[in-house]
Amino acid sequence: MNPMTTDAFDLPPALAHKADPALVAEDEEQFAAIARSLAQTTAVLSDRLDAVRRAPAGHGQTALERDQEVHRLSARLRTLRRFGLDLTLGRMVASDGGERVYVGRLGLTDEDGRRLLVDWRSPAAEPFFGATHADPMGLASRRRYRWSRGRVVDYWDEVFRPEALTSTATLDEESAFLASLGAERSDRMRDVLGTIAADQDAIVRAGSGGALVVDGGPGTGKTVVALHRTAYLLYSDPRLGHRRGGVLFVGPHEGYLAYVSDVLPSLGEEGVRTCTVRDLVPEGARAVEETDPEVARLKASLHLVDAIEPAVALYEEPPTEVVEVTTPWAELRVTAEDWATAFEAPPPGTPHNEARDVIWDELLAILVERHDDEEATPGQVRAALERDRELRSVLHRAWPMLEATDLVGDLWSVPAYLRRCAPELTVEQVRLLRRPEGSPWTVSDLPLIDAARHRLGDAGASARRRRQEAAVAAEREERAKVIDHLIEHDDSEMRLMSMLRGTDLQGALDADVPLANDVDVLAGPFAHLVVDEAQELTDAEWQMLLRRCPSRSLTIVGDRAQARHGFPESWDDRLARLGLDHVTLASLTINYRTPEEVMAVAEPVIRAALPDANVPVSVRSSGIPVRTGTVSELDEVVGIWLARHAEGVVCVVGCPSFAPPARVHSLTPSLTKGLEFDLVVLVDPAAFGPGIEGAVDRYVAMTRATRELVVLTGA
Repeated sequence: MNPMTTDAFDLPPALAHKADPALVAEDEEQFAAIARSLAQTTAVLSDRLDAVRRAPAGHGQTALERDQEVHRLSARLRTLRRFGLDLTLGRMVASDGGERVYVGRLGLTDEDGRRLLVDWRSPAAEPFFGATHADPMGLASRRRYRWSRGRVVDYWDEVFRPEALTSTATLDEESAFLASLGAERSDRMRDVLGTIAADQDAIVRAGSGGALVVDGGPGTGKTVVALHRTAYLLYSDPRLGHRRGGVLFVGPHEGYLAYVSDVLPSLGEEGVRTCTVRDLVPEGARAVEETDPEVARLKASLHLVDAIEPAVALYEEPPTEVVEVTTPWAELRVTAEDWATAFEAPPPGTPHNEARDVIWDELLAILVERHDDEEATPGQVRAALERDRELRSVLHRAWPMLEATDLVGDLWSVPAYLRRCAPELTVEQVRLLRRPEGSPWTVSDLPLIDAARHRLGDAGASARRRRQEAAVAAEREERAKVIDHLIEHDDSEMRLMSMLRGTDLQGALDADVPLANDVDVLAGPFAHLVVDEAQELTDAEWQMLLRRCPSRSLTIVGDRAQARHGFPESWDDRLARLGLDHVTLASLTINYRTPEEVMAVAEPVIRAALPDANVPVSVRSSGIPVRTGTVSELDEVVGIWLARHAEGVVCVVGCPSFAPPARVHSLTPSLTKGLEFDLVVLVDPAAFGPGIEGAVDRYVAMTRATRELVVLTGA
């Protein structure tokens, strides 16, 4: 047995000096207490979860609350079982009295209420991440642990006060953060919570009011900040909880979402919705890229999004003709004034398709009030009017149910319709926007389809509501028969069955009738929006997102220098155009990921196109120079690297025909955004194209490398 192996520590021989009991005995004692508490907490949570699952499911609110409790308990158990002792990130020692505080992914106490771990998101844990030598935040020292398979395999101490030097002999030349940067990558983002840097932590803990823009170049940890800020805000700000809308996290592509999928659950947050912009619209799954740059530019503007309103308004004009309606008791006339009054009944903001029921109810109310035949009750008159097919037909022609795709499709296929709804377009622009019948939807169409769907509402909602109301009415009628039968045969002294006719009980019974669930979970509204790689969004796509976040509480993460189609203005100017005027800018300027050797080659590439690009400064060197070669060497380069490295991942960029083996990805430049790889092989980067788009593609692909970069050309 390794003499340096204890219950919690498994230090290699090279770190024998760190195994001194004087250095680790207190940690061992703390870890033992944490282990006992974890076992007890896990048992209690398991029993509670079993009890909740055995309880009757119920219906309505009762069922919802039960499901939420099952989800909460299950998530907590998964986190505890996933990490065990390595819930512990590190410890800090206060300068006033030397109290040791251990920081964890979750808060934990023992059976006596003694605090064993403070949650990393709590104010008490802030110095663990934010303390620097310039501002120790009341700390004498800080220790960070590196875990592997539930054991501490290394740890680092940082000293902020001279008196703390006597209590540690484990100072290292490199910090825990820098030491972790050289670790091999995988297909999932590595856990970096224990090594969040002070500049990143300050942004993670910033308030949720207004829009916070996190601007930073490659490798500055923007994605890390976005993910950890999401978990922090859900913990610290009750206004953003799942019951109040929650947080929507938007990433650039599906590969990115898969790459970061483990991070939020590892931070104790499993209820966050994640998606790409495509996912916001059902048609996004099959949408293709727009091939004409000018068409893409036109569809990206707010002018065409604004055309949706007049396009719908053309289907909301009241009839001007008089309609004769016959009931069994009288003849009624529906005048143009009646139609106009009914068409004004829907409250402002009511979606078009949902408004028709409101108009119908108002129209019937007008006619019922006008009907003065004493032989019929108002209910009878209304029922007769409901059956009048001509009256319904006139309404349906004047205010038809519309589908979003039909509306947008008509704009692209009927030039006169488009010119009327978007009069600022030229004849040539209208011609360019013409969409041949049967053409697939493009990514540029999605914001307009989304705007149309928001303005129109669900065309099938009215029919579903009527079916639901009919089902409830039938259920009530059936229950009434049963209750009548029970009361009729009740021979108890207190006639208890008569209570079944009570109003409260009837309401409870109605609540048990199952309701149809057709909710679009990505439709919002959400309390907070986190958007990564936001520099790529068009104005029209921003409207899609802002429509889902009426609070305008956003975390916007991006780099203007990585915008493929250019970003000439400031963040303030771009967001002001969208109506966001409460904007705070936070900058990240330290490149923790990309080695100096790679950045030395990548920086000139982007500066040639964007001289004022915010290129971050790398803080580490890999010692491996950037290599060049020819495309014919691709298989050899990848094969040799895989043979020499049992772990780690490779990305080949710019060679669609390459068949990647295990641990190797073959991607386009745009699909590498947000990802990182040990080795990046650029194949014929000149073929990425000229101008800003080509320069950005080369720059982005190069800066995905955490160790090595190889550039292969055709010659």
